[in-house]
Amino acid sequence: MRRAAAAALLAGACLLVPPTAASAAERGPVGWASTNGGTTGGAGGSTRTVHTRAELKDALANDGDPTAPKVIRVVGDINGPEADDGSLLGEQDYAPGYDLGTYMSCFGPDGTTWSDTRYDYCKQQRQLRQSGSTKEKAQIQLTVPSNTTLVGVGDDARLLGVFLTVNTGTNIVVRNVHLEAPVDHFTSWSPDDGAQGNWNARFDAMTVITGKNIWVDHCTFTDGRYPDREAPLGFHGEHVQRHDGLLDIEDGSDFITVSDSRFDDHDKALLIGSGDGRGERDRGHLKVTFVRNLFTDIVQRGPRVRFGQVHVVNNVYRGRAADTLYALGAGLESAIYSERNVFAYPQGEPSLAVANYGGEHFRDTGSWFNGRPARLDAVASGLGLTAEVGWDPADAYAYRPLTSASAVEHYVLRHAGAADPVRGNLPDDHP
Repeated sequence: MRRAAAAALLAGACLLVPPTAASAAERGPVGWASTNGGTTGGAGGSTRTVHTRAELKDALANDGDPTAPKVIRVVGDINGPEADDGSLLGEQDYAPGYDLGTYMSCFGPDGTTWSDTRYDYCKQQRQLRQSGSTKEKAQIQLTVPSNTTLVGVGDDARLLGVFLTVNTGTNIVVRNVHLEAPVDHFTSWSPDDGAQGNWNARFDAMTVITGKNIWVDHCTFTDGRYPDREAPLGFHGEHVQRHDGLLDIEDGSDFITVSDSRFDDHDKALLIGSGDGRGERDRGHLKVTFVRNLFTDIVQRGPRVRFGQVHVVNNVYRGRAADTLYALGAGLESAIYSERNVFAYPQGEPSLAVANYGGEHFRDTGSWFNGRPARLDAVASGLGLTAEVGWDPADAYAYRPLTSASAVEHYVLRHAGAADPVRGNLPDDHP
């Protein structure tokens, strides 16, 4: 079914912009999450309201029946590092005696080679870093099971330092929640990663592993109170990186929509597919739609894609050109279909919008860069990418994008992120 035929299905179908003042709870997802039977989360199941990490963990377990339909309402702040007695755990609670500067000294002054025998404390520091990381993960990770809706109540529902994961779960909705990415107290230095080495943090704000039919809607993802620019200095005078991704989708995950959400002030925001060597798991999967999201001051990965058929439509990207590497990254065997996105990088060039990381295919239709047609197909062609991506979103689901840059910006800037009231009618130029 081509685009013209798909238009006939729009009556009664999910549109990119709600045609009435219906609340988000009354809408279903547009995009890939609407396929494969659709995504309803815990609709029709029991409802519980949670205020603490312990209550949320218990609600996810659902009295020993975790996959039964359920709606979990989050009120206020839930802290991943919160112990059962209410105290907040930190580095020394996980690994007494660990010290970042002491750990770094075991690589030598140039940070090139680790040695257990460089100093008499090096072996101990290595072991403390490893055990501390394991304990921190056990504390902050909360896994969302199948047939669950996790929804924030009001405008101040926050998951602070929670490592939220989906692991083989299906039919899951996460909505109206602020997710502040965890601080990895035990981030590791890899001297052979890149030209000068890199820090590799372990925890994302949210990770989807082998998940299917997932809808992330009206959420805000950010480093929040702990941006990496305020982290201690590491090797080569660079700040230690204590965060990994904001949202990573990996290992054969499929039929996912991320809509009306914000991604703010972060380096590596979104990763689709975990590695070039994971084709046996990811090939033919990783079907993801990003629609009406706002990306502000994101350095890279908005998203970076391997293998997947990814539709990126009506999103807004804003930032400083000097601080941006790229927005859309085409990786191995990826097929990105970009459509009517707005890129605003003052003093920047359209080359900031797309980068090639071993890919072959990238298509763009009608996007804008600094108020002018972006002509990203020409940019992509110069990077060795062909516009023949091998698929068309209109063949998979019915949708109708906003068609002007002003309409896209107006809607996204008003509505993206947690606590949006989701009100208002269609912009004037919406067909």
